[in-house]
Amino acid sequence: MTGVQKQESALVKLRKSRDLTQKQIADALGVTVQTVSNWEVGRAEPKLTIRQFKTLLKVLQVTVDELPDDFGKPES
Repeated sequence: MTGVQKQESALVKLRKSRDLTQKQIADALGVTVQTVSNWEVGRAEPKLTIRQFKTLLKVLQVTVDELPDDFGKPES
């Protein structure tokens, strides 16, 4: 019997594809791991400074256009 597969948010997929932890992203942006976790599950939306935004793009190795519009929980 198979269980319900948990769908990952766009941010989780992107983070994992870059082999990054929530802590690595949090440390790079100067936020807490809980903040990154909240983004990934859709409990909060990022409110980033320009510097943090640029850092996020560098850490995730994406362009502005490649960054997902919504980081949170995927639609079922």
